[in-house]
Amino acid sequence: MPILSLSRAALRSRVRPLLALRQMLAVHRQRRLLAQLDDRALADIGLDRVTAQAEARRPLWDIPSHWRNS
Repeated sequence: MPILSLSRAALRSRVRPLLALRQMLAVHRQRRLLAQLDDRALADIGLDRVTAQAEARRPLWDIPSHWRNS
């Protein structure tokens, strides 16, 4: 079925999972980078090593609620 013939609701239902995947991958990438920061960089953003490691270990699908689309 061509995209142009989809209703708005059908299009949203196809796009929403892709947006969720994009968000999960972005969070995963940010958490991986967070885990690589040294103690000085962590202090600059107000985190300690324990907190950063706990955040980095969160699962891929555990994205912040303020990122989720309504």
